[in-house]
This record gives sequence, structure tokens and C-alpha cells, in this order.
Amino acid sequence: MTEKSRPSPDKHGPVDTLDRTLGRLVAAASVLVLPVSLLLFLQWPLREWLQAYSREANDLAQVLFALYVSVAITAATRHNAHIAADAFARRYHGAVRYWLARLGALLVLIPWSMFVIYAAWPSVAQSVGQLEGFPETFNPGYFILKLALLLLALLTLAQAVVEVFPARGEAGP
Repeated sequence: MTEKSRPSPDKHGPVDTLDRTLGRLVAAASVLVLPVSLLLFLQWPLREWLQAYSREANDLAQVLFALYVSVAITAATRHNAHIAADAFARRYHGAVRYWLARLGALLVLIPWSMFVIYAAWPSVAQSVGQLEGFPETFNPGYFILKLALLLLALLTLAQAVVEVFPARGEAGP
């Protein structure tokens, strides 16, 4: 789905609500790139000049980067910005590409994301229950990296649902 095909704000169905919620979440999470960049930039001065806090900056940057990537995958899907091997599909009519995208979401994205949620759940639940820290530095927050995996799968699932079940009144291509 492209931005042009997004439902108008006056729609109130569950898919419309999910679509708007995903759009707001993607927009809000886009600012995470700034603190990630700053923390990665500061690692060298912290290590070399201050000789302190570089590990903490690295751990926090890892957490923020994991959250950013979890949301960025959905953002790329929403804006048709994935790198794609579409040498053949590019030649297809818009309606064919539209249905191929819906079919791909139904047969690939939904099962994959449900499998990831199922497979990751025990590990994530244990990590969160223990408030797992980073193994090298023992700093708190490693469990957030594992939560980011679930976030990635849940957002992928939600976006696939939006792709498969278009908003009411929304036509194809």
C-alpha cells in the first residue's frame, strides 16, 4: 500500500484504526535515529578522552537501534521502500502487482511473523522476567533487545493484516 491509498481519517473500521496506529507509531519512532547516531558518535570520545561510560553508551545505542530497526521494517513496507528483486514484476500491470503483494503478505508475512512470535516467546518471557542485562557489561536492558524482536514480528503481522484486508471502500490499484 502506498501513502496515496491510505484510508481517509473518517473511516473507523478495525483495519483503518490499525493502519492509522501503525502510521503514528512509525512516525514517532523515526526520531530514534538521532539518539542512536549521537551515542555511537560519543563512544570514541568517551573511551579515549573521558575513559568512562563508552560501554554504557554502546549498550544504550544497541537498545535504541534494535527498537528503531523493529519499526523501520514496517516503515519501509508502508512506503514501498524495500530493496526488491522485481525485474519481472516491474513489467506487470499495477493490478497484478497489487494482488501479488496481498498474496505475499498472506502466504509469507503472516505465517512468518506468527512463527517468530511463537518461537521467540519463551526466550523473551524469560529474559523479561529476569530483567536480563548485557552479558559483556552486565548493564541492565538486554531484555529490551529481545522485546524488540517481538515488536518487529508484531508490527510485521499488523502491517500484513493491513495489506491483506484493505480498508473499507479502498479499491485496488
